Amino acid sequence: MRLLLIHAHYMKYGVREKTKVAEEIRDDEREGEAENVLVVFTAVEKDDEKNPEEIVKSASEEIKKIRDDVGASRVLIYPYAHLSDNLASPSFAVKILEDLKKSIDGEVMRAPFGWYKYFEIRCKGHPLSELSRTIKGEEVPEALRKEEKIESHWYVLFDENLIEIDNFDFSSYPKLKEFAEYEISKSRAVDKVPPHVKLMRRLEIADYESASDPGNLRYYPKGRLIKSLIEEYVTRKVIEYGAMEVETPIMYDMEHPSLKRYLDRFPARQYVIESDKRRFFLRFAACFGQFLMTHDFTISYRALPLRLFELTRYSFRREQRGELVGLRRLRTFTMPDMHTVCRNMEEAIKEFEDQFKFSISVLKDIGLTPIDYEVAIRFDREFYEKNKDFIHRLQKIIGKPVLVEMWDERFFYFTLKFEFNFVDALSKASALSTVQIDVENAERYEITYVDEEGKRKYPIILHCSPSGAIERCIYALLEKASMESEKGNLPMFPVWLSPTQLRLIPVSLEFNEYAERIAEKFEGVRVDIDDRDVTVGKKIREASMEWIPYVAVIGEKEVRSGKLSVTIRSKSSIKSPKIVEMTPEELEKKIKEECRGFPFKPLPLPKKLSSRPKFV
Repeated sequence: MRLLLIHAHYMKYGVREKTKVAEEIRDDEREGEAENVLVVFTAVEKDDEKNPEEIVKSASEEIKKIRDDVGASRVLIYPYAHLSDNLASPSFAVKILEDLKKSIDGEVMRAPFGWYKYFEIRCKGHPLSELSRTIKGEEVPEALRKEEKIESHWYVLFDENLIEIDNFDFSSYPKLKEFAEYEISKSRAVDKVPPHVKLMRRLEIADYESASDPGNLRYYPKGRLIKSLIEEYVTRKVIEYGAMEVETPIMYDMEHPSLKRYLDRFPARQYVIESDKRRFFLRFAACFGQFLMTHDFTISYRALPLRLFELTRYSFRREQRGELVGLRRLRTFTMPDMHTVCRNMEEAIKEFEDQFKFSISVLKDIGLTPIDYEVAIRFDREFYEKNKDFIHRLQKIIGKPVLVEMWDERFFYFTLKFEFNFVDALSKASALSTVQIDVENAERYEITYVDEEGKRKYPIILHCSPSGAIERCIYALLEKASMESEKGNLPMFPVWLSPTQLRLIPVSLEFNEYAERIAEKFEGVRVDIDDRDVTVGKKIREASMEWIPYVAVIGEKEVRSGKLSVTIRSKSSIKSPKIVEMTPEELEKKIKEECRGFPFKPLPLPKKLSSRPKFV
């Protein structure tokens, strides 16, 4: 939609003659006049037909803002085809113009469409009196529109019983109840700031970036360390599971036939960019690149199941602004994405169950156990009737009731999907791990394998993210820690993820040099020294505020004994710290044992606190 906005002292118009596309009007609509008016010369374009609701919403918001900014008393919408050479159909244009009029509060007039008209206008001539705008609605995939309207049947699966949601007793499962209400309401907007936002800033992990698009964050050294450690850990686990790591582009042609059909089946909003007169979308998963790559493979049945993996730094989704908050829901995120090519549904089901267990294991090592999240299993009715025992087995593996969403017919490209969902302090849920059984895309992308008889067949494909987005994992850890604080427990990260694993606190400046010699004894441990000229009490409080798992105070006693007085956070409470005397060698061994099997990166900041900037 093209708009030319004129703030006028007055505007007069009248109709003279019909064109062949003129709308029918009454006699009292043949002329109009208004003073102190914002005249909106408007051309409705073909592209507006893709998402008329969004176009009207965006245009009305812009018109109202400008009306209020310039102090106009009323609005006059004036059809003006000369603003564009890509006009929509007349019937569509009339409807959009009428909807636009209805969506603007206050006094609004609309000149007739499709008539030769005369007009007289006197522009006010101030800096904002002449403005132009191009309104482009966000492109919403057909799948996303239909997802909002699709009819779901909700149940709770427990002990091999599929119980209608209204008949289940949630009294022992309050988080499951919150999750079910969140899913059924489909309300994703956030009206309060969740606890993790304050924590991510106070702990100097991440922060908003005003110079970027909303939903894109900046990561400080501590946050980058935590994020990179989880990325490395998940990548290592997936490769150990048997996947081959690949890399694919982040942008794709919107008119590519396979991709275009897939976009219409995937419920996500895209970032769209233009280059060399072509339109591209930024990927929101690794599916596109991995499917196009697999299409070119020659695959024997002997190679199945075949697994490809990519850590997509980055993936992009144009989430709605009201849903964007902290690390919970972003527009740019890092997604571990594995796709498994299976010869048939029997093999896909076995692999699905293995990946269900694998995802539980991955999250547990990150610091999230089944107690910390709720499970959703989604499927169409036909799949459930054929595979009841398998679905029930998944519930037994997790060991608690799960939310079930069932559709009468399969709409999506998948026939089965599970998610592990973290429910935060605001009762908002966010998906972590997920696996889907995809029954469409092998044929869509012409992915085949050769069976025992030499015939080409379409496989079944599994989509798996064993941890979910890396940022979501950090969000869940922070929210979990906040909940622990509410219970009176000390919040903390797993030791392998703690930016500082051991802090040495000299009781005075004269012990700083000794602390430096002690720090050098720790290899493969992130050690820092609070060498500042402040009180010991302040140093200890700030170490606790940073959730440092091991804190060792160094004074005359420690120098004489050769041992450290170590506070162990995991065994302490708010009122009762657990202090143990240990040699540096014993402490190093304990920390390394706790971090065995996890990746390690060095301290991300200067070793001495006196040398560090304050990031927030």
